[in-house]
Amino acid sequence: MISAFANIFKIPELRQRVFFTLAMLAVVRIGAAITLPGVDPSVVQGYLDTSEAKTGNALTTLISAFSGGVVAACSIFALGIMPYISASIMVQLLTAVVPTLGKLAKEVGGRQKITQYTRYLTIVLCVIQGYLMARGLCHPEGNVLLRGMDDFLSKSSRQLVPAHLVDTFGFYAISVTAMTAGTLFLMWLGEQITERGIGNGTSLIISVNILSDLPNALVNTFRDYVRAGDPVKAIKLVGLIALFVVTVAGIIILTQATRKIAINYAKRMVGRKVMGGQSTHLPIRLNYSGVMPIIFASAIISFPAVIINWIFKDAGWAKKFLEYSQNNGPWHWLIYLVLIFFFAYFWVATMFQPTQISEDLKSNGGYIPGIRPGKPTADFLDFTMSRLTFAGACFLSLVAIVPQMMTHYAQIPYFTAQFFGGTSVLILVGVLLDLMRQVETHLLQRNYDGFLRKGKIRGRYEGDGTLREGASSASGRVVLLYVALAVLVLIGISTAIYRKVNG
Repeated sequence: MISAFANIFKIPELRQRVFFTLAMLAVVRIGAAITLPGVDPSVVQGYLDTSEAKTGNALTTLISAFSGGVVAACSIFALGIMPYISASIMVQLLTAVVPTLGKLAKEVGGRQKITQYTRYLTIVLCVIQGYLMARGLCHPEGNVLLRGMDDFLSKSSRQLVPAHLVDTFGFYAISVTAMTAGTLFLMWLGEQITERGIGNGTSLIISVNILSDLPNALVNTFRDYVRAGDPVKAIKLVGLIALFVVTVAGIIILTQATRKIAINYAKRMVGRKVMGGQSTHLPIRLNYSGVMPIIFASAIISFPAVIINWIFKDAGWAKKFLEYSQNNGPWHWLIYLVLIFFFAYFWVATMFQPTQISEDLKSNGGYIPGIRPGKPTADFLDFTMSRLTFAGACFLSLVAIVPQMMTHYAQIPYFTAQFFGGTSVLILVGVLLDLMRQVETHLLQRNYDGFLRKGKIRGRYEGDGTLREGASSASGRVVLLYVALAVLVLIGISTAIYRKVNG
């Protein structure tokens, strides 16, 4: 495996793709440090140094992890890449439900139009979410994503947004425009990474944002469990490490696991040649829905209460409803589990089409041994997928609920627990497996050994076996890009050191 990593830099094209990917991810993190116009950056920095900025419930911690902390930092990337992902999911579901979009997706050039619709929908979501975010900056006391901001402002007698800009059209217009442009820029960077770099750009952006919070989690773990000198906390730390190992192993098994359904093709005459007569298999992933059920369940269980509390600010029942929906307890876990199962089956029902697969097999002369073509084949695929979805939903429920149980019973902060056995680990492991699969494909194409002597690595994108070959950037432009990024990194490090010395 070590030689495989060394061979990456022996292939010019692969080396250029890796460096380009790293450069684009550096741009993502640089943009995350740029504060929105009209927001006092010194107040934001003071708030980030408080303990309240590092705590929260499952929803706020999940949003903070996906965005890399840019929400609390009031960055121009405050919306992150999530509006684009939400728009993509909505368009995919509509494509599976609306016949017109389904026909458009099968036509020549239809995918380009659907991609265009997705971008338009992304802009709409950015404007809506950007307005709500800007309003939350003007009134941080009602913003659940900025926990403790109102207490920090009252203690320091400062304002996040100057009084002359609060609730003004100019602040809303500039903030919404900046956040919308930031999301569109992240979307463009993701597409550039997918085309010119290595791996899936959108997934890598999310992974880098998650990893950006990992040092804080490790520092908090070291301070609370290693330096504390408490035997009970030492036992908890050993349990966290064991849970991390078991979770990573289980996620790898879950991501790699597939049910291979045997497919035979009948022989047929095409001209003077005999076609068919071969055997293959249809791979069906155990976790077909990925991490989407957890994201949907987290949003459904918390967002309605947040919106109601925002509309009815002074109502006592709204505050109680918000506290109940965010309460970490058995009833909360039960509702969370039911929602995960529901969205797991809902995603499979909308995205997996057994009737279409059955018709394609029938038209190409393929059949499952022992199963009649047509409707019996579709029923068999639907029954098989239902059982696989149940097993996958059970594992997703464990991954999502175990960190909350650790927080409730072992008094471990959720911000720390998610890195040892939560959704963040599920995303990171899946993205890493897909990245290694693409790198291994490049190595094997040029007669190098892959990461493993036997077998192949399968990523989450099972059907995407071919890589998109994009036009390489001119070497001079790439060098200038690297030099500019190096200068920005040095400036950032120098600024951080200056603040620590004079702070």
